[in-house]
Amino acid sequence: MSRAAFASVVAAIVASDFITKRIAEANLTRFPRPIFGDWFTLQLVYNPGAAFGINVGEHSRWVFMALALVALVILGVMVKNTLPTDRLRMIALGLICGGAVGNLIDRITSSRGVVDFIDVGIGSTRWPTFNVADMAVTCGAVALAIVLWQEGKQTAPETT
Repeated sequence: MSRAAFASVVAAIVASDFITKRIAEANLTRFPRPIFGDWFTLQLVYNPGAAFGINVGEHSRWVFMALALVALVILGVMVKNTLPTDRLRMIALGLICGGAVGNLIDRITSSRGVVDFIDVGIGSTRWPTFNVADMAVTCGAVALAIVLWQEGKQTAPETT
């Protein structure tokens, strides 16, 4: 069941990320569209770099595309080595993989960068604009860290 959960999560994240990005591109401009005051707005941004605006120059697209592919291979090995009964770990890996694939699709199909459109903050204090894929990677990484921490606690020898 867990491998099916993994595949379902990956498919749901990739599909929802793709659809929301196309809607954002069709309906948003680079000017904020307030949803809940100025603390939650929608605004179209193309990010040629990585999270938090990390940029490595003119080759950022290719560098981050290669890093995403390497990460997906490592995550694939983790999925293969995960017991089918470890549902939470599979879901966490599915969130991370789905988000990585969602942003990788943008990097492959557009030289403008990854489509971001969710903007939160207060006044001029803003979080970097993000998308569904970014949320999935973040939530999946937190969940995976908790799972791995719990596994570490169970296998660590007790010291006196």
